[in-house]
Amino acid sequence: MKGRGFDFLDGDWHVHNRRLADFLDPGSGWTEFEGHTTGRLFWDGRAHVDEIVFPSMGFSGLTLRLYEPETGEWTLNWSSSRTGRLDPPVRGRFAEDGTGTFQGTDTYEGRPVRVRFHWSGIGRDAARWEQAFAPADGGGEEGWVTNWVMEFSRP
Repeated sequence: MKGRGFDFLDGDWHVHNRRLADFLDPGSGWTEFEGHTTGRLFWDGRAHVDEIVFPSMGFSGLTLRLYEPETGEWTLNWSSSRTGRLDPPVRGRFAEDGTGTFQGTDTYEGRPVRVRFHWSGIGRDAARWEQAFAPADGGGEEGWVTNWVMEFSRP
């Protein structure tokens, strides 16, 4: 495993969130809210689980991150307390510069979408996560809408 994967995310974090009202409409307006998360490593750092709680929004989520030695990639698996189901995973890896990009497919309001998570600014006391969606029928880098940004800081 190159680098240490999600070791940085272990422990307690404060999370400032900015989220679009409509995940595919960049003009739909942003909502800002606070959250907190607690993560734990397993399997010598090859697995990470966290719970994130959004008190003012009335829901929480769980993420299971698993490293696959055969591919050198991580799968990131999310579940929300609102649905109780595991969403399709995103898959990817960390680059030499320490950023991580993970992609997959899902649906949003009944429409197939491409999903991208991007981790950056990773340090001992800070990290940034961004989620972007693009219509599944769009090609290349066109059509991506960053729709949720989380700024992590240590409490």
